Amino acid sequence: MITLTTNAIEQIKKFREEAKMPSGGLRIAVVGGGCSGLSYKLDFEKESRPDDKVFEQEGVKVFVDPKSFLYLNGLEVDYKGGLTGSGFTFNNPNAQKGCGCGSSFSP
Repeated sequence: MITLTTNAIEQIKKFREEAKMPSGGLRIAVVGGGCSGLSYKLDFEKESRPDDKVFEQEGVKVFVDPKSFLYLNGLEVDYKGGLTGSGFTFNNPNAQKGCGCGSSFSP
């Protein structure tokens, strides 16, 4: 399961409108790279793929491929903003260690 906080849902809806994609969903994937070995990748897509896990909260769909889901099951996505910057944050119970910026992890 992937969980989105209220702040994340609001920002995803805002970004989706700016991207002129009123339907579709947010793809969350894990890719190699980053200072801890694996990084999160976010992108909008019009449709899910046949093997995707699909989650929906308050009108926001999240698409995750099966390989990425092995690393993302239980993930909570939040959005934080402030004087030092803003962006999505990831609370991943599968991450054994992460980097200081929070955008990469190692399982």
